[in-house]
Amino acid sequence: MNFLRNFLASILGSLFAFGILFVMFLIFVSLVSSSEDSVAIKDNSILELQLKRPISDYTGNDELDPFAGIFQESQGLDEIIQAIDVAKNDDRIKGISINNNFIMAGLAQTQAIRKSLEDFKEEGKFIYAYADFFMQRDYYLASVADSIFINPVGVLDFKGLSTEVLYFKELQEKSGIKMEVIRHGKYKSAVEPYLENNMSEANRSQLTSLLQSLWNSMVVDISKTRSISESDLNVIADTLGGRTPKYAKQSGLIDDVVFYDEYESKLANALKIKKDDDINYSTLDDYVKYSNKKTLKSGDDKIAVIFAQGEIFYGEGGPNIIGQGIINEALIKARDDKKVKAIVLRVNSPGGSALTSDIIWREVALAKKVKPVIVSMGNVAASGGYYIAAGADKIFAEPTTITGSIGVFGTVPNMTELADNIGINAEQVGTNKNAVEYSLFEPMQESFKNQIQESIEETYQTFLQRVSEGRNMTMAQVDSVAQGRVWSGTEALEVGLVDELGNLDDAIEAAAELASLNSYGVKKFPKYKSGFERFMEDLEGASLQIKENVLKDEIGDEAYKVLKELQSFKEQKGIQARMPFALDIK
Repeated sequence: MNFLRNFLASILGSLFAFGILFVMFLIFVSLVSSSEDSVAIKDNSILELQLKRPISDYTGNDELDPFAGIFQESQGLDEIIQAIDVAKNDDRIKGISINNNFIMAGLAQTQAIRKSLEDFKEEGKFIYAYADFFMQRDYYLASVADSIFINPVGVLDFKGLSTEVLYFKELQEKSGIKMEVIRHGKYKSAVEPYLENNMSEANRSQLTSLLQSLWNSMVVDISKTRSISESDLNVIADTLGGRTPKYAKQSGLIDDVVFYDEYESKLANALKIKKDDDINYSTLDDYVKYSNKKTLKSGDDKIAVIFAQGEIFYGEGGPNIIGQGIINEALIKARDDKKVKAIVLRVNSPGGSALTSDIIWREVALAKKVKPVIVSMGNVAASGGYYIAAGADKIFAEPTTITGSIGVFGTVPNMTELADNIGINAEQVGTNKNAVEYSLFEPMQESFKNQIQESIEETYQTFLQRVSEGRNMTMAQVDSVAQGRVWSGTEALEVGLVDELGNLDDAIEAAAELASLNSYGVKKFPKYKSGFERFMEDLEGASLQIKENVLKDEIGDEAYKVLKELQSFKEQKGIQARMPFALDIK
């Protein structure tokens, strides 16, 4: 009896505690909402551009959702650019301070922000930049500023681009766990890390060409705004001519070496106030709340912008995963909406499932029959990412976009050697000749390998056909630029894989032109659940995230990177149309 009474009391106590927490949370949300409504921008202000969180193309937040932004781990590129565009015509904002960033964004995203800042300067407003540390990508963004300053004991990284590819052949041999790789015959760079211990000359050549093209694009932009010749910039990189603040100033990479309080004095001077007067700063987060409520483009007619970002997996998809569920639903809504006159598909993906890519490609093709479809490529639109873009009326890429990688492969884990080493023997029983298809613990049968090879070849030919039809190229022409080769946006333009170099706004303007629109609004798809909703729906997922962070701290970044690559291969199902390996460009 005492047990029952104590049990009921525990339940009531828990319910009461949850009730108190829920009420407190509602009060918290109310306070957050009221604070958002009261965001005030003072006259003679500076917009402080601090990019503190990872940048995704799109967060999918609903501005009317009181939970929007709660547990939000990323910043939306669309919101950042919107804020800069609104500030450009806001008389209260006199300039921008780019302050101490460790920008967590791809090169194309960084380039897009930089272009928006260039437009801001055209209104006669100033941009200053300051940092204790300028990492290479940070400096690329900061180089748009009128004046750049660094801490007297700071560091500036300017040495050229590089990347690292991990090879796992020896690890497989030592562990007894190997990846059985099946690929299109000439598609050699894909899955090379699972077949070799060293980089092939062909792969090294294509990566060198890619990195050189990306670097050239950065150098051209920096040369223009810093008035340093491209050849001199390369000399500075080769000699590490910016390795100390003193050398960075002598080489022209920065304008002065100052402490932060001295930097603020320069900002005060730019605002034409006394150096002892308080500077009115508006943080980016606060200004985004204000700018999100502003409409830069309006009209009864709409252009739908559909964001497809992340790896491609079969299924529903979400903020960081492209699935046929959420993307096709958005395409169908945009296609059937009478007010939507054109569609822009923003692709930021290294690829993934070939099946899912083809399902989305089909929906793009159906939409294209009804209204213009334009593709805007982000940091990467490669392999499956290019697959879903290939059928559009027009494709835009940033000069620093990574694209191409037209090819398919399959990987199947095999533990035969490990099983032998630890004394496991697997026996199979089946009713028909091919009933036992594949076992992790037995060598791959030639019949099974031939079956997968047939599917690989068929999928590759289908991929070539999709690109051939979309780009008005012969199959042979596509094949010559395919074979898994990756290209920069600039290179892709030269070989016919994209139509123009430009950002998302350029793609939207092209869509408006194809639809013969003079005035129009922009409608964004899809709308994701807020970070808080996802957190409440998946507390286990939140727990796993915490565990991953702890693991990363314990084993270090490099070991964690290896683990994540192995996990990624484990999760791949079916034939893959994806980037041959993860490229972390530094």
